[in-house]
Parts: sequence; C-alpha cells; structure tokens
Amino acid sequence: MTAHNPALRRRLRRRMAIVSTVAAGGLLLAACGGDDMEGMDHGSGSSASATPTQTAGDTPAPGAFNDADVMFAQMMIPHHEQALEMSKLADGRAYDAEIKTLAAEIEKAQDPEIQTMKSWLKAWGKPESAEESMPGMDHGSGGMDHGSGMSGMMSDEDMKKLEAAKGTEFDRMFAEMMIEHHKGAITMAEDEQKNGRNATAKKLAADVVKTQSAEVEKFEKILDRL
Repeated sequence: MTAHNPALRRRLRRRMAIVSTVAAGGLLLAACGGDDMEGMDHGSGSSASATPTQTAGDTPAPGAFNDADVMFAQMMIPHHEQALEMSKLADGRAYDAEIKTLAAEIEKAQDPEIQTMKSWLKAWGKPESAEESMPGMDHGSGGMDHGSGMSGMMSDEDMKKLEAAKGTEFDRMFAEMMIEHHKGAITMAEDEQKNGRNATAKKLAADVVKTQSAEVEKFEKILDRL
C-alpha cells in the first residue's frame, strides 16, 4: 500500500465507510447480548470450518466465535491498513530518529496482524469486509464521510496534510495522528475483549491494547520534546 495509489486509497475509504455503517448496530447487539449471544455463536462444527475435514489444529482461530469477533477483524483490518499507509509516509519525510523507529515497528507488527485476521475470516466463512457482505448497498461516494466513521481513523484531508509535511512538521503531525489512531484501535480491541468469544481473537485484542498503549506513551513523550 502506498499513499500514491488513489484507487487503493478510495477502496480503503469505501471499505471503512461500509464497516462503520454496520459497526454501531453490531456493537449495540454485542453490548446488549451478554449471555443471549450464545445462541448466535458459531462453533467449530459449523460453517466456521473451512473444510469438512479441518481439525482444530489447522484452524487459525480454533473454537467458537461470535458476531463481535467477526466485526473486530473486519474493522481492524482497514484500521491497520491505514496505519501502514501512515507509517510508509515516514520514509523520506520524518526527521526524528524515534519517529522513524516507531513507524518501522508499526509496519512490522501490523502487517502480519492483517494477514492473521484475514485468515480467521476465511476460516470462519466470513468476508474480509462488511462491504463484501452487503451487496445491495450503494458503494459509491454517497455523501458518506469515509474518514471519520471508524474510531481513530484519519480523513482523506488528514492524510493529504501528512503526505505534504516534512521534517519536524511531519514528526509532530505523525505523532499526533498516530496517538488518535492508536486510541481508536485500543477502543475497538477493548470492545473485543469484552464482547468477543474466540480466544485467539481476544488474545490478539489484548496484544493490541498492550502494544499500542505503550506506543501512545512514546509518541506523547516525543511531542513533549519536539
């Protein structure tokens, strides 16, 4: 993913808009369901199996899962993708050594997580995005705000400003935006810890909370000295 691919950026924004459209309803369902969601859960013997002969050891996220687990993966994938796009912009623009290091660490950590979550959705028989599961929805611009619907996401205007910045201006802007972005991811991960059922998904959510909370603290310290 690069910031210089308008078609890819439009696809990412469209996916975020569709996901955010269903997110509110899904989170409300998860929050209100409690034990009642047990009836909606999909065990390893259901369509969660990629093939009839698949064993627990072959499943990327073995065990039962629920709608909250699916929505967590579908939302976090485009969220991580934007973090990668932001981090790639640091190459040739960032001046601060610690900003460069953190950008590289974000790329290293989040790209594999994207692939991991995609593998869950495939094994669960679910689409990678809510957009794919809502064929009747108009996927055009539709007047929807593609940047602000999901917690912590940057708007297209934000991304253009970041792309245009260099040196200390970029460092400060990158730190401020990534703090907001990370806090959004932490919120989604905490929701998964509370409402999700799949142990593997909840473990990744816990890792997101731990890792990105630590990075938020580092970015805040960087801002204090810039």
